[in-house]
Amino acid sequence: MTDSYRHKGLRKKLVDQLRQRGIRDEAVLTAIGAVPRHFFLDKAFEEHAYEDKPFPIGNQQTISQPYTVAYQSALLEVKKRDRILEIGTGSGYQAAILGAMGARVFTVERQEALHLKSKELLEQLGFTNIRCFFRDGTKGLAEFAPYDKIIVTAGAPVVPQPLKEQLAVGGILVIPVGEDVQYMYRITRVSETEFREEMLDAFRFVPFLEGVKRK
Repeated sequence: MTDSYRHKGLRKKLVDQLRQRGIRDEAVLTAIGAVPRHFFLDKAFEEHAYEDKPFPIGNQQTISQPYTVAYQSALLEVKKRDRILEIGTGSGYQAAILGAMGARVFTVERQEALHLKSKELLEQLGFTNIRCFFRDGTKGLAEFAPYDKIIVTAGAPVVPQPLKEQLAVGGILVIPVGEDVQYMYRITRVSETEFREEMLDAFRFVPFLEGVKRK
C-alpha cells in the first residue's frame, strides 16, 4: 500500500473542497487530509478515491462520500480520548477518521466479510485505538457503554432505543433517520431521562438492518 505525493496532493484538494462546502471543524479536516482514503476502496475505484463521491465496497454497501463523513464527524464534536461507538464499520474509513482525531473507537459491523476486511486493514494501518466487533448494530454494544458519542452510518427508520440508553449524559448521537431520504439527527442526552433532538440536512444512506450476515 503506497501513499504517494500525488495522493497527498489530491487529499489536500479534497480538504479545500470540503472547506468550501461549509465544513469548519479543523480537526475533522486534518484527519481527512491525513487518512489515505484510497486504501479503503477497491483497486477499480482507486483513481477516483479523492472525488467527493460514495463508492460500492461490496455486500450492497458503500463507502460514504467524504462530505458526509466530514459532516457527521463535525456534528459529533470529537474530543481526544472520547469513547465513540460507530454502528456500521463498512470499509473502516469513518472509524479511521475518528481514530485519527484521537478518539477511542468501538465499531460494529453486521456483515462478517466487511468486518474481517476492515478489521485487518485498520490493524495494518496501526490504529490501536479502534476495536472492531461483528454484531447486530441495532443493539449497540452494551458491554462498553456508556459512550461519549455514537455515530450511525446507515439510514434508520427510527432511532434504536438501545443506542439512546448507551449514551452518556452530555453525550451526542448522530444518526440519519427516514425511509427513502434520511434527515440527519443530532440527539444530545441532557439527563438520565431527557434527550434533545435536532433535525438537520437530508442525505441518502444504505438501510440500517437488523441481525448479522455471516460470509
